[in-house]
This record gives sequence, structure tokens and C-alpha cells, in this order.
Amino acid sequence: MENLRLRFDFNNMMSDFIGDRGIKESDIEKLMPRIESAHRAMAEKRLSGGMDWRDLPYNQSRTVDEIIDYVNEVKDDFEAFVVLGIGGSALGPMAVQQAIKSPYYNELDREKRGGFPKLYVMDNVDPERLAYFFDMIDVTKCLFNCISKSGSTSETMSQFMIIKEMLSQKLTKEEASKHIVCTTDRSNGNLIKIAGQEGYKTFIIPSGVGGRFSELTPVGLLPAAMCGIDIKKMLEGAAFMDEICKDGDIYKNPAYMYAVLSFAAMKQGKNIAVMMPYADSLRLVSDWFAQLWAESLGKRTDKYGNEVFAGQTPVKALGVTDQHSQVQLYTEGPFDKMIVLIGVDNFRRETIIPELYGDIPSLGFLGGITQNKLIQTEQMATEYALYKAGKMNLTITLPEVNEFTLGQLLYMFEVATGFAGELLEINAFDQPGVEEGKNATYAMFGRPGYEDKKKELDSRPEKKEKYIIK
Repeated sequence: MENLRLRFDFNNMMSDFIGDRGIKESDIEKLMPRIESAHRAMAEKRLSGGMDWRDLPYNQSRTVDEIIDYVNEVKDDFEAFVVLGIGGSALGPMAVQQAIKSPYYNELDREKRGGFPKLYVMDNVDPERLAYFFDMIDVTKCLFNCISKSGSTSETMSQFMIIKEMLSQKLTKEEASKHIVCTTDRSNGNLIKIAGQEGYKTFIIPSGVGGRFSELTPVGLLPAAMCGIDIKKMLEGAAFMDEICKDGDIYKNPAYMYAVLSFAAMKQGKNIAVMMPYADSLRLVSDWFAQLWAESLGKRTDKYGNEVFAGQTPVKALGVTDQHSQVQLYTEGPFDKMIVLIGVDNFRRETIIPELYGDIPSLGFLGGITQNKLIQTEQMATEYALYKAGKMNLTITLPEVNEFTLGQLLYMFEVATGFAGELLEINAFDQPGVEEGKNATYAMFGRPGYEDKKKELDSRPEKKEKYIIK
């Protein structure tokens, strides 16, 4: 599979190419003690069960077979498969489906979808969106996948409760149970108890795997398989990348090098990371990565309790679309960003531009070339513009977009995130800032056990009218 190996080009991060604002090799050499310590910590955590997500490419053969059997059993019975989830439970499934299938997948007829149902992901509680969704679909023709490890995720469980009520009004209890499948913890939380009581099919999220690292569990594998995506190939790609990422030599390990370069960039004040795929198929990978990077690295304190306010803000862009909306800022704006370009060697389709308007020089030059060549050339032109402006940028290239290369890409970013956490000396696997918002929501709704938080909220200062413009 070496012909499908990702390429990682970081020339334009280095001072050799972009001058004094780049990273010097000597800067990396000075980091070697920290890098070696981080490598040891990664290995130790993996051995001790602190990084169970790293074993996902190897330990799920039975789960994968169960998923495939289930999909083959039920796919013909439903018009749509609807994911109820938020965060990693939504971003991963959307990114994978967008990458592998047609961007117009749901508009294709069933035969062109390979006999698989449509996919919808309900990742928000905007009441208008949910109501409009119900205007469009017949709930009795849908299979709903409720994804929540704790079974207490307010957004997801509120959707579940609405769906359950709608199904119960139209179907018998036995019939309704066939329209819900739950992805949750094996023994803890509300959802596994509800599933057991009401007879829902369940798939298990490994206990040591957090939400933003869960795409290679049933969280992501079930929705992917329900669209006809080869989930075995995804895991094979992840395993292929895992072997590469075991190497302690950062010049052979793209995940480690990504983390090292990001860490060095942060130390220079480049606290914004722009991800700009030059392929619509990879557009939502940026959304998935944004949660992974932001939620993992954005931490107030380090592991010693010191306030560090760590993190790098991920920004999503799309080539070539955002050449016409953001690249002006990236080339001529402040030196506070590193830009990650993601390219593709071989697209799955080729579109030739007709040889028209040869008498108009500004149009005629396009005739006879392919849009494939055009988007790749524009990517190289953007890279050159950034290089010329002395702006940090690197390029990740997929030989083609398929399940194997996508598995590599996602897994590489996960390892890079874990390694960056070690370099920053923070806990990359918790999210106390998220929990604060959740707890405040529970308190405002009067959830039992959150009385003290409610008192805290009630004691906050009253807003001043003069700061409100009406």
C-alpha cells in the first residue's frame, strides 16, 4: 500500500524557505529533549490503557463484522439513516460520508446509492431545523441512530425523546423499537439502560475512547457502513499510519512532525491554524479537525496546575473557494497563522474545459485543460503566494481520496493531537471548559444535583442597560 501513502511537505514552515519568521532546524534540535520525553509518554500511555483509541485499528474485527451484518439486514427496510449526535458523534460521520460518497448522495436515486439509505446527521437543537426536517421525512421510514456515551447529552437525548414520541404515536412498541439503534457505553449511563428496557439494537463505544477520538469506533463506522463505505479499508489505512507513527524519528513520523511544527509555531505566536483542503470531498475533514484540535489543546492549566492558556485556534477554509474570501488575509495580514493545505493527486472524476473563446486571451488559455489540473495549479499558486509572503504553510497530499487514505489522514491527526498535548504538557483528553457550559445548562433547567451551580449563576452581576443598544 506504499503507493497510497500520504505525503507530508513542510518545506515552507522552515526558515530556509520563508526567512526569519520560519522555524530553524536548530529550533527543532533544541526541542529534542521535550520531543523524546513526549514520545516516551505516548508509548507509556498506550501500554497503560491511556490511549485506547490507538488500538482501534486492530481490536474491532468482531464489531466490524457485526456492523456489516446489521447493515445488510436492515438497509433495505429504511429510506433514511438519521444520526442523532453532536461533536465527534456528528462531525466524524459527516466528514467520512462527504469524503467517500458523492456530494449529492442524498439526491441520487436508491440504485445509484448502491441500495443504501440516505444519510442525515442532526447535530443541533435549533427548533426550526428539526421542524423542517420532520416536514421532509416520514419517521416511519427512517432508522434513527442515537449516539451518546453517557446517555445524558442534552442535545442528543432531547432529539431522541422527540423521535421516540413520534414513533410511538405511529407504530406499536415492537415496531418502533426496530427504528432506533443506540451507540453508547457498555454498562454506564442512561442510554444503555433505556436500550435494554425498550429492546433497541446497541453498539458499544469502548470505555477508554473519548468522543472526538471516536470516529473509528461504531460512532463513525456504523453510519459509514450504512452508506456503503468500506469500513475495513478505513481501519486498514489507520493501522498503516499507526505503524508509521510508532517511529520516534520526527523526520519519518508525519504526526509527530505536525505536532512539533505546530508547537514551534505557537511559540512564535502563530496561534491560528488554517486548514484548507483543495478538494470538496475533504471539506468537512476541516470541521472534524477543528473539534479535535481545539477541544484537546485549548487548556487553561498544564498538568502541573500552572495557568498556561494553551491552544491554537483552528480555522476552516476551502480551496479554491476561499482564495476569493480569505487568502488576501493569509498572504498580507499578520504573521499569526500557519496554513495547512491538503491536496489530492488523482481525483475520481475528470472534467475537460472546452476549447472556446480562443480569441479572448484571458479565457482561451483554459481551453483543453482539465478542472483537475486547474484546481491543482491553483493550490500550487496559493502555496507560492504564501511562500513569497513569508507565511508558514505545509502541504499534505493524498494520492487519491478513498477509505484507506482517509483512514490514514484521520489517524495521523489524532496522533498529532495527542503528541502536541504532550509537548504542551497539558491533558489533551479532557474538556473542562465544555463541562462548565453543560453544567450551567443543567443548573438553569433545574436538574437535580446542580443546585450549587444554580446559586452561582444567580449571583452573577446584573447586566447594565447602558451596555445594551435597543
